[in-house]
Amino acid sequence: MKICTCLKEVASRDTRYQIDATGTWINEENISWEINECDEYALEEALKLQEKNGGEVAILTIGPGRAEKSMRKGLAMGAQRGIHVVDDQRKITSPHAAAAVMAAVLREEEFDLILAGTQSDDLSYAQTGVILAELLGLPHATIVMEIEADSTVGKVKALREMESGWFQWLELPIPAVLTVQAGISQVRYPSLKGIMQAKKKEIRRLTVEELGLDWSSIPSLEITRLSFPETASKAQMLEGETSEVVATLLEKLRKEARVL
Repeated sequence: MKICTCLKEVASRDTRYQIDATGTWINEENISWEINECDEYALEEALKLQEKNGGEVAILTIGPGRAEKSMRKGLAMGAQRGIHVVDDQRKITSPHAAAAVMAAVLREEEFDLILAGTQSDDLSYAQTGVILAELLGLPHATIVMEIEADSTVGKVKALREMESGWFQWLELPIPAVLTVQAGISQVRYPSLKGIMQAKKKEIRRLTVEELGLDWSSIPSLEITRLSFPETASKAQMLEGETSEVVATLLEKLRKEARVL
């Protein structure tokens, strides 16, 4: 079974953000970077499927040159090779653009499964995997919590997390695209042997320009201003008869707090 896992590098979860001088992005100095959480779980599922069915796991990453460090971690976990679309200028600004770039790369090869995280820790669009499936013309399932695949029958079963504690099993033909939810399983740690082997594994590098995409037809996003949410504390004392206080409190919870 030939599987590709899409990995995104994001700022570490304990990052304290600062806005840069332009006011349109964060200050990336002195930030540590790591694999996006959902993507790391997607890679773990890919490796488990490979161990069961044989084959190969490849990593596909879009990002600046520094993203190679996160890719090497993925290779140390057990992936065989990587494909890095280098985007040092942050030209890829929308989920559609990211999906278009990945689709251009993935069309060059025939993968049985393409796994990605449900959403990214930084922008949380939760759209890229779905758009990728549409561009490739492949069936897809989102918010996947369990995967059962057998390359000999040409089908994959995916357990989706629904609302209100409900789950749904889907059966899709292979090839397919699945977006994986965090917490699906226990992510393995790279072994010392894996770390040493990862240094010698192939990472194929491409530039955005080499893909020859028609950017005029691909939607993009422009961030014109970035700011932190304004925080304010406010307390109001309710006085009067108990029945009146309860009625006023319920009204405020409904109309102002919107929690009822």
